[in-house]
Amino acid sequence: MTEDWRSGGFGIYVHWPFCLAKCPYCDFNSHVRTGIDEARWRRALVGQVAAVARQVPGRVVDTIFFGGGTPSLMPPDTLAAVIAAVRDAWPLAGDAEITLEANPTSVEAGRFRGFRDAGVNRVSMGIQALDDGDLRRLGRMHNVAEAIRAYEIARGTFARVSFDLIYARQGQTLEQWRTELGRALALALDHLSLYQLTIEDGTRFGDMQARGRLRGLPDADLAADMYAVTQETCDAAGMGGYEISNHARPGAESRHNLIYWRYGDYAGIGPGAHGRLTLRGRRWAIESPRSPDAWLSAAEGGTAEIAIRSEVETHDQGAEMLMMGLRLREGVDLGRYARLTGRALPAVRIAELSDLGLLECDGSRISATDSGRIVLNTVIKQLLDQ
Repeated sequence: MTEDWRSGGFGIYVHWPFCLAKCPYCDFNSHVRTGIDEARWRRALVGQVAAVARQVPGRVVDTIFFGGGTPSLMPPDTLAAVIAAVRDAWPLAGDAEITLEANPTSVEAGRFRGFRDAGVNRVSMGIQALDDGDLRRLGRMHNVAEAIRAYEIARGTFARVSFDLIYARQGQTLEQWRTELGRALALALDHLSLYQLTIEDGTRFGDMQARGRLRGLPDADLAADMYAVTQETCDAAGMGGYEISNHARPGAESRHNLIYWRYGDYAGIGPGAHGRLTLRGRRWAIESPRSPDAWLSAAEGGTAEIAIRSEVETHDQGAEMLMMGLRLREGVDLGRYARLTGRALPAVRIAELSDLGLLECDGSRISATDSGRIVLNTVIKQLLDQ
């Protein structure tokens, strides 16, 4: 139980909180700033890496993921310094995956060569739509032609390139999504992230919806049909859905995100970054201050990694394992769940959910069916309600 995290691996997430503009659907910790003190931020990020390493020394780092915000706005020298700090702090796996999120507006061939030379070997691009009108409605600063040019630059620079699309957009029909998805698959190298548009409180879209000004969103039935078409079309193209929103050719899955979904340990570096770290046999949830200014002050004081730290109780670890693992097509190992929590999942509930076509069970693992993924929160609640 004390070493359970090894079943999922160990990764580093680095959050760069700055963007050129705030998208109306985005509830991530992102901020529009000018005049960023790059040297100061570089020192703070490097310092937090070292501080976390003192808490969990000696581990092998499987993955590093630069997210945001728009981390492709970082100077390559800053990213290189952070990767070097990770290498200094821990052994880095020989085949470590190092991912950079990028927006098409921040893609330059020279900058991308700098990221590659720093050690980045995978890029995830936020294209979001292959329709110029929808890109404008989503608040994106690029058009389709610019996105494709940026994607081609990335493909010419990195061996592994993924991109994101959002579906169930305003006014979008099922046939329009089917056509757009076909175009995306024709472009895709080995990985696609395909997300249904969700309206979050505190975003501009959330405010518009509350005032009745966000019109044309697909209803639940149409959104479900779009999800079904996504699974069928990607499966037929050899890009199976290994997770609810992520599709890849075999072997091209996002290894960093698999650490989350397989309930491994990960350190969060940067403003608002979350972590799950096992320390002396106890698993802790760690969250850095969200405010960039507050984080920067804390990091420079050497305390950012313990700003908010709470133990994850055994029952909650089991719930987290189910919430993450059942998103994966491979599902959850029943023996691991029992070892972690000290009790097995109720066989009668597994049987009931299997009879309803929401779960599959082969005796040692459970996985959600396509129907079960659509109502996953309900499935998990039924499993945990003992």
